[in-house]
Amino acid sequence: MRFEEYAREWRESQRHLEESSRRHLDSLLEHHIFPALGSRRMDAFDHKVVDGFIRSMERNGAGLATQSNAFDKVKSILLDAHRLGLYDDSPLEGVKPPQYNPAKAVIPSVAQLAQIRMAGDDIFRLIADLMSGCGLRNAEATAVNLRGIVAPDVYRISEQVNQTSGQYARLKHRKPGEYRDVPLPTRTRQTIEWYAEKHGTVDGYLLRHPRDPGKPFPYYYLDNRWLRIKKAGVADIPEGMVVYGLRHFFASNCLTTANTMRWIAPGCRVRGGS
Repeated sequence: MRFEEYAREWRESQRHLEESSRRHLDSLLEHHIFPALGSRRMDAFDHKVVDGFIRSMERNGAGLATQSNAFDKVKSILLDAHRLGLYDDSPLEGVKPPQYNPAKAVIPSVAQLAQIRMAGDDIFRLIADLMSGCGLRNAEATAVNLRGIVAPDVYRISEQVNQTSGQYARLKHRKPGEYRDVPLPTRTRQTIEWYAEKHGTVDGYLLRHPRDPGKPFPYYYLDNRWLRIKKAGVADIPEGMVVYGLRHFFASNCLTTANTMRWIAPGCRVRGGS
């Protein structure tokens, strides 16, 4: 069996993947993995072949993130074959994976966040408060619903807007019906209630497609707002910060609180979500 044939069968078994993850996998297979390894017989793999694949990506100028992702997929496929008994010794033994070090997250200060959240329109302010106050991902924030307020200080995240389909979908890394409860700060709850009272809701959803209220809010509308805010220069935005930095602010705040609580009372745990 050729590698491409085996990999395509393996790909069909990845039913747990989100649509966006499947598209990313298909792109890596078609553009990076199959051209280099697709015609090779499965029993012809060893560490030299895998190392040669990594070096070929380096020669072709593939970015480190792409190299790392492509290697991870080849690794998963070959490990699957190894578990089935195709190899006595793993063909990955001794292979040094691509060294990819993601850039550090840029997090705004409290003063900078105060400027950023007010620099855009009402939609951006709502999303900024949800991400920085509750730790919601971009796609989760655009699916905000009044039903999510299950207690005055708790917000339940149960769905997101899928970037590929544009429809409401299950949460990332969770099964249908699963949810995540996160702390709901007073200011964030007040922002949700203020927005709902000012703009209304559709089946409890606060954000809908600006041109078609029957559809969910599209992800690229948030990106467009962020670009306009940066271009306007009305807020002190840290160099290199992206919208996701708002969620990093929440995570950093939780870690700071947890460390403070451990210092005050060793052994105490802080309830929260990430």
